[in-house]
Amino acid sequence: MPLHKGSPSSPAQPERRLALNPFFGEANPVGGMTEAPPHHQLPEGPLPPSSAYQLVHDELMLDGNSRLNLATFVTTWMEPQAGVLMAECRDKNMIDKDEYPRTAELERRCVAMLAQLWHAPDPATAVGCSTTGSSEACMLAGMALKRRWAKRNADRYPGSARPNLVMGVNVQVCWDKFCNFWEVEPRLVPMEGDRFHLDAETAAALCDENTIGVVAVLGSTFDGSYEPVAEICAALDALQERTGLDIPVHVDGASGAMIAPFLDEDLVWDFRLPRVSSINTSGHKYGLVYPGVGWALWRSPEELPEELVFRVNYLGGDMPTFALNFSRPGAQVVAQYYTFLRLGREGYRVVQQTSRDIARGLAERIEAMGDFRLLTRGNQLPVFAFTTAPDVTSFDVFDVSRRLREQGWLVPAYTFPANREDLSVLRVVCRNGFSADLATLFIEDLIRLLPELRRQPHPFTDDRSSATSFHH
Repeated sequence: MPLHKGSPSSPAQPERRLALNPFFGEANPVGGMTEAPPHHQLPEGPLPPSSAYQLVHDELMLDGNSRLNLATFVTTWMEPQAGVLMAECRDKNMIDKDEYPRTAELERRCVAMLAQLWHAPDPATAVGCSTTGSSEACMLAGMALKRRWAKRNADRYPGSARPNLVMGVNVQVCWDKFCNFWEVEPRLVPMEGDRFHLDAETAAALCDENTIGVVAVLGSTFDGSYEPVAEICAALDALQERTGLDIPVHVDGASGAMIAPFLDEDLVWDFRLPRVSSINTSGHKYGLVYPGVGWALWRSPEELPEELVFRVNYLGGDMPTFALNFSRPGAQVVAQYYTFLRLGREGYRVVQQTSRDIARGLAERIEAMGDFRLLTRGNQLPVFAFTTAPDVTSFDVFDVSRRLREQGWLVPAYTFPANREDLSVLRVVCRNGFSADLATLFIEDLIRLLPELRRQPHPFTDDRSSATSFHH
């Protein structure tokens, strides 16, 4: 999450106090209320609930419309019934399994459903837990990989040996955080040419006796493409035959682990591959639940070292827990179970296929304009990336992003990482709730902007850092 300072960015300026609309300026218990409370310090007295609500509500009107946000992967629409269930459970502490045993049971059922969906050898023995999102789930998976490596190297650890983790430079920032927080060397495979993610041979070549694992991403946030999990596992199998090194694989399926099981059933990427030790996904992305909920699963108890699981009894009962957070609401877990129950396999297949169809259709229409070149086409994740055509010199992707924002559309423009910093792209994420009608409106707005963009003498976006809006 972003860090915030506790005071205004321009402290020399006097505090701006707004007069309240008389329609919702109810009498303050302390006296008459004629102006809004201060913004950066606690007010001296209470406000009536309706006034406090209206002040916050009005300020939030200036946020972007989440349904028009084509940058975010997170769910922006759920059925009203799901909202009611979440409201009924928002006061339940997910960690307090003794006090809320049915909520805990729904979490257990979700883990069992995912274990079956991802072809765990024995779904009854697969272990897993809910998290606040994929970032926490990745941290937990990384911790398990490091601890297993340390146990295998107990005679040398901690010593001069430094653990490392092999992954593509396109991984989500949570993996950089993991390596930083847990003192693991990140071995990043850069992009090369038209290869925008990890490849099997390069991954295997970077592994050594201090490698705790390889991260394969099923659905890159940069362009929506799947990394070749089966090929990576095969390369690591060959490495073990040559050297004896047994390197586990974690699949970061933040998005793809809730797409591939329904739309790419013949793609082998999950626990069917013996080298896949753990998998994570974001329930609040293509799991179709409001943020934030994620899931982390391990093939069997052997992949999750027992010493990482803590047991507490001061809330009543014996509660094994493996999480970075302790207290958190049970509402999102309940909403995940509701969605599993509501849609089933066929429902998920239809919803995800619709998103993919819209992404592919939108990509084709953008390509047909002639001003853009597609990098991906939305045929893996319902996500595609594109850049300006080679002969376009009057505008760039940052101009397009800025002009679309004027119409209410949030489309991120950003540069790729090493070794393709020269490539700047736009990315469109199609989610449930982004309908074919909205896609048509988006295309119409883009077409309407192009004549003005083509007439520009040159790209106008000088400060690209301020124009970039990359959202994982």
